[in-house]
Formats: sequence, C-alpha cells, structure tokens
Amino acid sequence: MKDNKLIDLSKEFAIDIINLCADIKENRKSNILINQLLRSGTSVGANIHEGNYASSLADFINKFQIALKECYESDYWLDIFCKTGIITEETYKPLYAKCSKIRKMLIASINTAKSKIENNR
Repeated sequence: MKDNKLIDLSKEFAIDIINLCADIKENRKSNILINQLLRSGTSVGANIHEGNYASSLADFINKFQIALKECYESDYWLDIFCKTGIITEETYKPLYAKCSKIRKMLIASINTAKSKIENNR
C-alpha cells in the first residue's frame, strides 16, 4: 500500500478529531459546528484510504485533492474553535501541526502523481 505514513497520520488525525468533538459535546459546549469539524476531519483519511485503491492515476489524484480540501476545511474549523474559545490554544496547536503535515504530504503526493501523468504524454 502506498503512503503508509500518510494513511497512519490521517487516521490518527481522524481519531483526534473524533475524541475532541466527543469531549466538546460531553462538556456541554455542544455546537452545531462540531458536526462540520467531525465530517471534514474524518473525511481526510477516508479519501486518502480510498485514493490508495483508485482505479487510475487520475482517480488517485481526485481522491487526494478531495482529502486536501477537507484538510483545509478542518484547519478552518479548528481555527474558529480556538478563536471562539471552544478549544484552547494548547489543544489547537498539535491538531494544526498534524493537519499541516498531512496537507504537505498530500500536496507532494498530488504533485508527484501529476508529474507522472505529464511524463507519460
């Protein structure tokens, strides 16, 4: 399987997001926005996993681009949660760092895949 580090990191990120959202709900800070973060944060890894079983290089790129967009959305919600006090900066920083690392890995994977397509033309 390709990109084991990326798969493992995105799975860790999804678990972190699930635990964070459960903690927020448990502490009666329930907010409809939690569902937005939960959806985008878990979608990153799901799309990466699916991309590794893509039927073509173009399909792989598409799944990884979707994962990248979901990663950016997760970063947005985490920033909003931090700035509104739903989560602390102490909670935000490691999640942001993990999200950022996933983004960089996704961008590198997408660029590599696109260059393979370009080289085959």
